[in-house]
Order: sequence, then structure tokens, then C-alpha cells
Amino acid sequence: MRYKVKFINRVIYIIIFIWTIIVLGAVLVNVKNNYGYADSLVKTEAIVSVKKDLAYRSWIASHGGIYVPITKSTPPNPYLSYIKNRDVCTTAGQHLTLMNPAYTLSQMMHDYTKLYGIKGHTTSLVLINPKNKPDAWEKKVLEEAEITRKSYSTKEDMGGEEYFRYLRPLVTKKSCLKCHAFQGYKEGDIRGGVSVSIPLKPYYAEAFKHSFEETAALLFIYLLGLGVIFYGKKRAKELLEDKIKDYEQHIFSLVNIIEKRDSYTAGHSKRVAKYSVLIAEQMGYNEDKLDDLYRACMLHDIGKISTPDSILLKPGRLTPLEYEIIKEHVVVSYELLSGVDIYKDIAEIVRHHHEHYDGSGYPQGLKGDEIPMLSQIMTVADSFDAMTTNRIYKTRKDVSVALSEMQHLAGKQFYSEVVRAALVALKDISVEMEISQQPKSKIEKERFSYFYKDQVTDVYNKDYLEFVLAYNHTDEFNMHCLSAVSLHNFNQYNKKHGWNEGDKLLKKFAQVLVNINKSELVFRVFGDSFIVLNSEHFDLSKHLDVLNEVLEGSGVSISVKHSDMRTEDIKMLSDIEALIRRKG
Repeated sequence: MRYKVKFINRVIYIIIFIWTIIVLGAVLVNVKNNYGYADSLVKTEAIVSVKKDLAYRSWIASHGGIYVPITKSTPPNPYLSYIKNRDVCTTAGQHLTLMNPAYTLSQMMHDYTKLYGIKGHTTSLVLINPKNKPDAWEKKVLEEAEITRKSYSTKEDMGGEEYFRYLRPLVTKKSCLKCHAFQGYKEGDIRGGVSVSIPLKPYYAEAFKHSFEETAALLFIYLLGLGVIFYGKKRAKELLEDKIKDYEQHIFSLVNIIEKRDSYTAGHSKRVAKYSVLIAEQMGYNEDKLDDLYRACMLHDIGKISTPDSILLKPGRLTPLEYEIIKEHVVVSYELLSGVDIYKDIAEIVRHHHEHYDGSGYPQGLKGDEIPMLSQIMTVADSFDAMTTNRIYKTRKDVSVALSEMQHLAGKQFYSEVVRAALVALKDISVEMEISQQPKSKIEKERFSYFYKDQVTDVYNKDYLEFVLAYNHTDEFNMHCLSAVSLHNFNQYNKKHGWNEGDKLLKKFAQVLVNINKSELVFRVFGDSFIVLNSEHFDLSKHLDVLNEVLEGSGVSISVKHSDMRTEDIKMLSDIEALIRRKG
């Protein structure tokens, strides 16, 4: 039998899902942090760059500008021509020109852009130099800055490349009025701003590099974690399967106890399991359901451990009260199985395998779809096995006859869909002919004698004789020769010597009768008569001297009558009684 630990798989799937979410979350957080750090870094650099520019500008402004030699790259600033001493000549004859903060910063930004790709720009809404004309973004920001007096930063597309742009407004100071007073500015006015545009590509490339490296590390950790999880799953399954096997061994030990009590029930459970699985396969059930059904069938009669031997092992028909008692085994089976975690699922299957489709079954009288489908499959298989095996009180039916009978009961006792599947799955099944409640081993015979042996003589009683007569000339019995031995004056022997001595004489006589007879079928009937059955002719008259020797001095005599059961119709005890009373 396969052992499955279904819930372990569910737990592992949940753990893997959680582990995946954790690692995926870590990857996303790392990527977000790396790109966030890149944004933070570029913003910091933009602010630092602008502050540097403003500090440089402020220093120049505080000194009223600086004079530098006139060169091709630094010609006199035409926009400062209104300043009288814009150009000067030193005593050494060197010509110098005045560079105000804006002119100085513009040249420095130009050189800085060439070196580092960072674009700086001094701009204003009121222009002196057209080079300082604001672009659309700068114009919009400057207009807002005149109101809010705040710095602004955004990401913008510039020439097909993404840049981080930052602009800080310029506040007019006293030192700035030397160059800008003529424009109407007053101290504290916003007269423009310094902007910087930094390409994001290098920063994002670095963020991608770090993200890739960290993701690779996390992927390694993730795979390592999966390895630990699957190893843990394997070990957990091994431990749980060992535990389940222990459970199964204990449970099947109980089943074995029941089987040893009743050998018929042992084979019955295995056959019902076999038939049920064949039917379920025909109906398209998967392996898990087949496994549940098989285990349920193997354990469906475990509740019979609580059934008294006098009822469980009774070969004959049960009385109504005995039947009510044995019906309790279904509830006991359910209670036993539902108390064990690994059997809770199959407990319900076992509980309802004696329910009938029309509601006439037990223990709850369920009907139709109220009955679990696997229980209905077991019901059909259980009934099929009962029909096709011999019992003491009935003979077996052929497979075709049993299936026909079940088809007749479809929609009543059985679910029609299950019967249709059974007609296909079981039509070619081979039932062992020797399956029977007849005792085979010495132990079985001893148990059998509990019900059908005469307690005084230890030969069979009239109840078993009645059964043999009813089923003679079948697969079980084929008796041709019947001998009836009657004891006369036995009542007088009892009156004279007492019942105890009478029992001793009967037992001694019966034992001699068994010893001289080749058949084991010796019966005591009507108190002081014995019936001997043989499959071949046996002349008991030749052994009368041995029998009379047992009765010598007792005053008891014997008479023997013979019957050929092939020609005489002897099928009931009344026929035996008539034979004994017959004269001659």
C-alpha cells in the first residue's frame, strides 16, 4: 500500500510561496533602494554643484568682480560696456577686462560641462546677455520661484536622454547692484537663478550593476533556501511516513486479530478492496481517491472487534437481535478511525458503506447523493462479494447472476452509476471457488464446533445436518450414502444409571462411530440417533459387532437403516425422521 502525506506537500507549497515572496520582496526593495539612492545621489550632487557655483559667484560679487587678461577666449564683455572702468591697463602695459560674477560663472560652467557632462546655466527672465535666456523648464520654474522663492528639481528629457534638473533662485544682494541696479533690481529681489542638469544614465547604470549583483546573491540564497526546504520536506516525509507505517501496522494488527477470529472476514476485506478499486478506476477516479478507497475497504470491518464471538463467528443466519448488534460495527469502525488523524478522511467512507440509495440502509438512513460516492462504491463491492462466496446459510451465485441481481437493484439499494461501472469492471472477474465458511484448519474446525458440534458427543448437531442436506450435490457437498443409527432403550439406561453415565455412553458410542467411518460427517439427532454421510457407498452393517461391543451390558440395542441419496429425496430433517421410523 502506498503511504501519502498530503498535508506535508501543502505545507511545503506554503513555505515555498512565503520564501519566494520574501526573496522577491528583498529583490524589489534592493532595486528600489539602489535606484532611490541613485536619485538621492544625483540630487545631492546637483545641490552641491549649485552651492559651489553660488559660493564662487558670491565671492566674485563681494570683490566687485575680477580683472583678467584679455584673450581670445575671454574678450571684454559687451554687456558691461556701461561700466567706465570695464577695461584697464596696468603699469606694465597689460590690458585687463572686468569679469562680473555672471560672466565668470558662465565660462566656468562651460568648462565644467566639457569635463564632467554636468550642464550649468545662469538664467533670468530679465536678460542682459541672450546666452542666459531660460529654456521652457527654466522659465516655468523661475516664474514659480518669484512667488515661492523655493528651489525646484525634476527629471526631464533633454535631447532624448534623461536628466536630473535643479534650479536655485538668485536673491539680489547689495554687491549685485553694481551690475544689475540699472535693470531696476533692489536688494532681496529674485533676479534669476542658477540651474544644473545632470545626466542620469551613469547613476542608473551603477544602480543596475549593484541591483544585478545583489539579485544574483539573493537568487543564490533563494536556491539554497529551496534546497533546505526540499531537504526538510524529504526528511519530514520520511519521519511522517515512518510514523504512518507504525500507525498502519498497529491498525492492521487489529485487523489481523479480527481475521484470525473469522477467516471469511479476512478474505472478504481484501476482495472488497480489490473490487472497489476496479469499479472506481472504471469511474475515472485518481490515484489519491483509489488509495483512500483501498484503505477504507481494508479497514471497513475493524469495528467487528467489538462484536461478540457468538455473533461474529455464527455460521448460520442471525436473529433480528443479533443483526442489530452486528450493525453496530459500522459506528465502532467510524469512531476508531476518526480518532486517528491519518484515517479521518476514510472514516466517513467506512461509516456509510451500509447505506442504501433508497434510504433503507444504516446507520443513518441516508439516501441518494447524501451518501459519499466512495461509500456507494464500497457498498456495491461488498454486496458483490457476499453474493459470489459461499456462506453456511446460502450458496454462492455466479458472477453473471450476481451482476444481474445488482442491476435489478440499481436505483434502490445501489447507485445506478456505480452499478453500470461494476457491470464493466467485474464482468470478467475470477472468484475463487474454494472461498467458503466451511472449516479447513484444525483451529477453524474447533471454532466451527462451537456452533455446530453436539456438546455431549462432539459430533455435529442436527442444525449442521439440516444445512448439509439443503446444499447437498453442490460444490460444497456431494454425499451419496446415508446411514441412520438408532439407539433403543436408551431412556431406560438414563433412568437406571443417571444422565451423566448416559452422556458418557453416548460419547463413547459416537467416538467409535467416527473411528469406523471414513467420513467426518457424523451427526447426533433426536437425542439417541446418529446420521452418517459418505460420498461413496459405506456398509455400516459390517461394523455392528464393534458398535454392539460398546453397548454390551447396557441393555441398549441398535438398528441401522441405509439410504442411497442419489435415488431417495432426502433434503430435510423430516425426511431423516421418516427414514428412522420406517420399518424394516
